[in-house]
Amino acid sequence: MMPRDNMTSTVQKIAKQALATFRNPSIVGEHNKVFLENQSKLKNLLAEVRAADLKIVPRSVESASTMPPQRLAPPVTYMHIYETDAFSMGVFLLKTGASIPLHDHPGMYGMLKVIYGKARISCFDRLDKPREGTSGVVQFNPPLMPFQRSSLRPSVLRSVGEYTEDSGPCVLSPQKDNIHQIDAVDGPTAFLDILAPPYEPDEGRDCHYYKVLNAHSEAADRNSEAQEQGDQWLMEIPQPSEFWSGGEPYPGPKVSL
Repeated sequence: MMPRDNMTSTVQKIAKQALATFRNPSIVGEHNKVFLENQSKLKNLLAEVRAADLKIVPRSVESASTMPPQRLAPPVTYMHIYETDAFSMGVFLLKTGASIPLHDHPGMYGMLKVIYGKARISCFDRLDKPREGTSGVVQFNPPLMPFQRSSLRPSVLRSVGEYTEDSGPCVLSPQKDNIHQIDAVDGPTAFLDILAPPYEPDEGRDCHYYKVLNAHSEAADRNSEAQEQGDQWLMEIPQPSEFWSGGEPYPGPKVSL
């Protein structure tokens, strides 16, 4: 039997609410009142969590390493906390200057809560078609090969925000803010991460990485607003070589559902 302290821990309460929020796929959606109420409760619980609740000690600024690149520790590590068919929960720890590159969570909801440091989160949405006024012949510099054009997706930069432990969680859905990049700002950073449902390639939920391309079109030249906003495109790319992640044990209270 799990100790009572674990049963009443902050992370246990968060996991219990995450299960209540996401366990019934038939009600998960932006137009379902019960789902929205449960999601709001989960957001409120996440807003209060701190590193101490997970028994995680904030990392200090790392000293410069003299080791050759192949022996360097990964820029990002992950602490697994708990996973069910409905959601997964863990902590990502980013070294100074580290970044989780632009990636997606197809068909998934997510919440990210910074527990120490500062993170800059840039969120994109896919567009079904280019903005009105930018549908002319789109060119890129350098020009793209035909096979690259097949992996292009029109997009819009939805938001760029900086989050600290005093900020509320960053929330993403299958439709909004689903594609995002996370950068550690001014030092090491860590955040608690909930994804619902978890990644599952066999069910179409695999991670894809993207590169932002700024397009130039004849129509944008004639439309000052379109030119000012820029017609942005995402091109799917392999996982960037400079990004890789490792694992480390989670030291905090255990979760049992």
